[in-house]
Amino acid sequence: MTIHTAEKLVIITERLICEKICKIITNAGATGYTLTPAGGKGSRNMRTTSDAATLVDEFRNIKIEVIVTSKAIAEAIIEEVADTYFSNYSGIAYIEEVGIMRQSKFVK
Repeated sequence: MTIHTAEKLVIITERLICEKICKIITNAGATGYTLTPAGGKGSRNMRTTSDAATLVDEFRNIKIEVIVTSKAIAEAIIEEVADTYFSNYSGIAYIEEVGIMRQSKFVK
């Protein structure tokens, strides 16, 4: 078993802009992404994942995780997302180095 180094980009933002961010991710060359409902507390107070507390589904938060084999691709995605959306929508993003198997799954 060979472990390869890759970059995991995590974006936590409003679900309202998720589809647009996923288009940026795909256009940058990523082969896929994972979407997970997100909740927590930060500078914009409490965000919940509970159905009872959210009246409009589009105002929920979502976590988008992307694995790419190049740090340059991860940085390009994070810069475009931040420049395009983070002045008008809540969001954070970060990059982590990870070890992956089946590297071919992450290359177009």
